[in-house]
Amino acid sequence: MNWQHRVATFARRHGLLHTPVAHALDLAAEVGEIAKAVLESTEYGNEPFQTTDDLRAEIGDALYSLLTLAESCGVDAGEALEEALAKYERRLAQSGRAGSQTAGA
Repeated sequence: MNWQHRVATFARRHGLLHTPVAHALDLAAEVGEIAKAVLESTEYGNEPFQTTDDLRAEIGDALYSLLTLAESCGVDAGEALEEALAKYERRLAQSGRAGSQTAGA
């Protein structure tokens, strides 16, 4: 069973699958929690980074949120990831950089 299917089954069983808007907002909140956990793990930049249990939990929450968003949008997350990897491969082959080329960059 793939991750998206597993999350979708869980969310449906517990009435947790909602509109794309609700899941997008949830994902944004969870990414914010990841940033907070990173900041706190470094004492707001005063200490070297260390992975913490809190950070691990927040990454799990964000991954769950991303997969419920994909499901609510009818997007196959695995296919979307494969397309993204192919895009980065093309960029690396063409320019030596994975990031997109923007004006002034």
